[in-house]
Amino acid sequence: MDNDDEDEAPRLALGGKFYMTPEGHARLKAERDQLMRVERPRVVEIVSWAAGNGDRSENADYQYGKRRLREIDKRARFLTKRLENAEVVDPAKQTQRDRVFFGATVTYVDESDVERTVTIVGADEADMAVGKVSLTSPIAVALIKAKARVGDEVPVHTPRGVEAMEVLAIRYPGSGAVGED
Repeated sequence: MDNDDEDEAPRLALGGKFYMTPEGHARLKAERDQLMRVERPRVVEIVSWAAGNGDRSENADYQYGKRRLREIDKRARFLTKRLENAEVVDPAKQTQRDRVFFGATVTYVDESDVERTVTIVGADEADMAVGKVSLTSPIAVALIKAKARVGDEVPVHTPRGVEAMEVLAIRYPGSGAVGED
């Protein structure tokens, strides 16, 4: 059994499901569709052409094409499994908007008086460059476990030790922020 598909993503999931937003689900589905409907047929065509050129052992187009097909198939299998096990949660439908749950955008201040804003998303959607943190990240785990509200001070376990942060605002898509004036 080939477990290489699992190496591409965090193994952490809650209850065997991978939580993601509708946007994250759509992005993974679009990537899989692009691979299978556009890229794979193009590479198959190149490999077929290269195979017709004779000696395959020294044919760079053939060798590269076969390698690329394996990569495409591996990624497509991973995406298919991930989509099958996805638990799509729409943060806009969150009814308790005064607490931190999956999909919340949270503004907080840390012990160094640095203000930050993060959005809690699925592991496949995390991107710190745009302030999206994984549901399994230390900060998200701390905020969700504490069911944090505006004004709460929440301890976060980091590699440097336990640090405190104060929640300044909580926002969900389609609503104003709780805590902001």
